[in-house]
Amino acid sequence: MAEIRKWARPISFVSPLTGDYRTIESASDAIAVLRGAGWPVQAGKQLREARKICVEVIDGKRPPAEARRAFIAAAVEAHVFVKEK
Repeated sequence: MAEIRKWARPISFVSPLTGDYRTIESASDAIAVLRGAGWPVQAGKQLREARKICVEVIDGKRPPAEARRAFIAAAVEAHVFVKEK
């Protein structure tokens, strides 16, 4: 597994379960959220793509910025509010 590299700019999102803001700083953070039971949808094109890209970033096959963009797209698809920092 490749070294965990944080994104240049973290993302905050509102947890659909608690209403609290959570901060995502890396593909590892993102994949944990996207695979978790608390994500509001369990199917969707952007969700599948984001999960795939996050794994590829963790494996060192893609740059971290791609996982960040994919997480944002999955959040939009799931109607999750995202705040870019």
